[in-house]
Amino acid sequence: MSVKPELFQRTPALSGDDAAAKREELRAYFHTTLDRYERLFETLRSNEAYYIKPIALRHPLIFYLGHTATFFINKLILAGVLTERIDSRLESIFAVGVDEMSWDDLNATHYDWPTVEEVMAYRRTMRETVDGLISTLPLTLPISWESPWWAIVMGVEHERIHLETSSVLIRQHKLDHVQPHPAWQSCRGSGNAPENEMIPVSAGKVILGKRKTDPVYGWDNEYGHHEAELPDFQASRYLVSNQEFLDFVTAHGYETDDYWEEEGLAWRKFSNAAHPTFWIRREDQWWLRLMMEEVPMPWNWPVEVNYHEAKAFCNWQAKTTGQPVRLPTEDEWYRLYDVAGLAEVSGVERAQGNIHLDYYASSCPVDEFRQGEFFDVVGNVWQWTETPMHPFPGFEVHPLYDDFTTPTFDDRHNLIKGGSWISCGNESIHASRYAFRRHFFQHAGFRYVISAVSAAHHSSHYETDRLLSEYAEFHYGDTYFDVPNFPATLAKLAIAAMGDRPARTALDLGCASGRATFELAQHFDHSTGVDFSARFINQGVALAEHGILRYTLVDEGELVSYRECTLAGLGLEGVRHKVEFFQGDACNLKPILTGYDLILAANLIDRLYEPARFLTMVHERLNQGGLLLLASPYTWLEEHTKRAHWIGGFKRDGENFTTLDGLKEMLGNHFQLLGEPQQVPFVIRETRRKFQHTLSEVTLWEKIA
Repeated sequence: MSVKPELFQRTPALSGDDAAAKREELRAYFHTTLDRYERLFETLRSNEAYYIKPIALRHPLIFYLGHTATFFINKLILAGVLTERIDSRLESIFAVGVDEMSWDDLNATHYDWPTVEEVMAYRRTMRETVDGLISTLPLTLPISWESPWWAIVMGVEHERIHLETSSVLIRQHKLDHVQPHPAWQSCRGSGNAPENEMIPVSAGKVILGKRKTDPVYGWDNEYGHHEAELPDFQASRYLVSNQEFLDFVTAHGYETDDYWEEEGLAWRKFSNAAHPTFWIRREDQWWLRLMMEEVPMPWNWPVEVNYHEAKAFCNWQAKTTGQPVRLPTEDEWYRLYDVAGLAEVSGVERAQGNIHLDYYASSCPVDEFRQGEFFDVVGNVWQWTETPMHPFPGFEVHPLYDDFTTPTFDDRHNLIKGGSWISCGNESIHASRYAFRRHFFQHAGFRYVISAVSAAHHSSHYETDRLLSEYAEFHYGDTYFDVPNFPATLAKLAIAAMGDRPARTALDLGCASGRATFELAQHFDHSTGVDFSARFINQGVALAEHGILRYTLVDEGELVSYRECTLAGLGLEGVRHKVEFFQGDACNLKPILTGYDLILAANLIDRLYEPARFLTMVHERLNQGGLLLLASPYTWLEEHTKRAHWIGGFKRDGENFTTLDGLKEMLGNHFQLLGEPQQVPFVIRETRRKFQHTLSEVTLWEKIA
């Protein structure tokens, strides 16, 4: 049965037995998503509106127009599906910077934004490129994590996420920067809100987590397995309406510190918030800011607030009523989903709730969509939960997008559930797991529960990812077999080689967990660490921000030991203010990463997808007379670097051609080799009784041209 024309196409199943039909379904899914996203930007009144930040914590909207397009190319190159870039400058500028992470670069002076016309031209070229891939790429069903098609589906779902996040930014733009649009019509129904009431929810079991064989696309955090037995509790029939939340405002909720958690109180005082951010007070009347207009307050629509405001409301209710009122947990939301008898959004009929753009370009009354004994368990606005983002047991990071979820395992991002009116694709399925910083605004509100049981807290305090733990130990932990710490050794070699050369800035490229970045800051005025992996960067960021890093190490089998390292203990406390970390691609660095007196690239070149691109352009990042230190065991592997891109380790014209030969050939025009290569050992601990012992060849190069 075909999808009705008025329905925005749903996320396709990745299984089936007709590859040709699936190819065309995916083509339509790709193009309709891009069309809808570009139509959203038609709500901006002028080109000027693209370059003014709606809020200080996010980029201007020109970034988001370009970001989703370059995402396709960057991921397809990483997946090895594409070998040629469209525009390396744009693909660098628009690569990262969307979630207020410490390694996000939100400094507007670092960007020479392209014109709207340039970005739209790029989007057209990207469309043609991906459409060509959809036509020619071999397709075997089902599409799995390992399939090159996964990268295409990932790009489309990523665009659908930003359809929503960009709509929030447009809603936060000044009204004179936006204009009405026939494709984005808000709900016109409003009135008095129904009286909220508590509905009993019986005890039951929830089972969460997807398997790799699931036929619908998912983000990495959805996979694994989690189950919980829940006692009975009560939940509010309706989402909290504007009218119900007004009682909190008029009860001086925003002025009463006792209602606010410590973090929320700090946010409230910093922001000077006195009411929800989308409420507008005009004389004695309240109005509500929608995406493109301000309307008289629809009191029966759900209030839209951040986590801190929702939590303060619940604390006020608890103090006022004497009942244990709080936000629901993720598990409790799933229990509500089950008792409401809900199913996934239909592909042929309008949804059971205000979701997937099936009805309005706004919220609507809280009593419009009944779902069992409740309303809006799914749809209308997202619902804040008490649960911080955490991994399910069995969680794995998808190698093409390691910074989708892992940066949110920081106890600072809380899960939101249920979706909003504009939540489409993966966002609309019940297994989706999205989390935002607690002070951020989304199209999000809340309902509350009464439960004698406190909310379970799933902490990600200790790093348990095995690879990250091994690298944390490699950078900051013990030494083994009398082999000195490798990153510290390289930093000392670099500093010694600098002599009396200027020591203003150093770049630690492929910094991993960041030890060398800190060590270099002992000699240089400023040290920057850059790595492709956000997971590694977060370890350096944690140390720079808090001076401490905790992680677990595998001893044997399931037995682990807990480790803690501090900058003070390493003698590096005094350089915290001199370091910074960014996410970046060594083969396509951001323009701002230039003008260095030293570049250190440790165990990097044999892990790049195109090392020649890095080696033939690295001189552009160094000052004249600056030094380049390369260290590598020259472990060339097809899984990291396709054979055609190896720069050594093979026969050429019947003779051995080493990586050092390749380095001399590629660097010779701009560098001179200083001294002879050195062999520097390193040891990586895998378990208490298993270690990797490797020799890395270190070469020093001085820029001469």
